[in-house]
Amino acid sequence: MDDKDLVVAVLADYRTAPISEPERALFALIAKVVEDSTSITAADLECARKAGWTDEALYDAITVCALFQFYNTWIDATGVSDMSAAGYEMSGKRLAEKGYAYAEEVAGSLVTARDRASRSA
Repeated sequence: MDDKDLVVAVLADYRTAPISEPERALFALIAKVVEDSTSITAADLECARKAGWTDEALYDAITVCALFQFYNTWIDATGVSDMSAAGYEMSGKRLAEKGYAYAEEVAGSLVTARDRASRSA
């Protein structure tokens, strides 16, 4: 199964997709974040922890999910146009190859510039 087929399988149903049990546990938690975040219990978090996820990893996963929900809601409500399928594919390839390194480099440059400005003031 290639990467694209795997993504399609996970989007169709993470419970039956050919992914690891730790990934399945994480997707179960994330499904609750999407469907009804107020229903998340300590037991849900413990299930993900028992599957091997750290609190930091769970925090990151929940944060990314929540941010994407926010962005999607904002985009829908404001009428901002969506990227094309080709745009998503290019973005996915860049992230797979380089991760968020570019964003970190930019953020580091901004911090450095801010630090320089505060030192000269």
